[in-house]
Amino acid sequence: MLYAEPIARLIGEFSRLPGIGPKTAQRLALHVVRMPREQAQSLAEALVAVKDRIIHCSICGNITENDPCRICTDPGRDPAILCVVEEPKDLVAMEKTREFRGHYHVLGGAISPMEGIGPDDLRLKELLPRLASGEVKEVVLATGPDVEGEATALYAARLIKPLGIRVTRIAHGLPVGGDLDYVDEVTLARALEGRREI
Repeated sequence: MLYAEPIARLIGEFSRLPGIGPKTAQRLALHVVRMPREQAQSLAEALVAVKDRIIHCSICGNITENDPCRICTDPGRDPAILCVVEEPKDLVAMEKTREFRGHYHVLGGAISPMEGIGPDDLRLKELLPRLASGEVKEVVLATGPDVEGEATALYAARLIKPLGIRVTRIAHGLPVGGDLDYVDEVTLARALEGRREI
């Protein structure tokens, strides 16, 4: 063992986080050793507070401290349009655009047979009762542009279309500032499909 047990344990815990490899985990753990006790205590309290106080909204599935969440209770939102996203981070990305003023439905993932995630593992069964009221006129499928996101969007569209609700998909294409010669063929094809008149 190269490190004392508490440091080795902290490195092990950090390395279990997504995107944190062994070297980054080691750097983080050694940073914690150097930080003042008050900062370490504050970090520990923030971690515990997240586990103690954060819940999922019973309506949309977003992470929140209050149920229902602030988006679901906002009277300024358009109840006729519902955006379906995979994860809470996707909802945050949509909100950062300041363009979408409807409601959300967070699925909690995407269909991925390789990872053993099927439609029943997602919040699709909670989506249909939200649409049954007749208030929602359009569902925007904002799942990822990867294979799992596409499969999820297609599955959701098949569930929603028989209800007579308009189903749309967010456009995929070229990033702003991107060069055509660096873009893969699938992305370029999607950009061509999603073209519009200017």
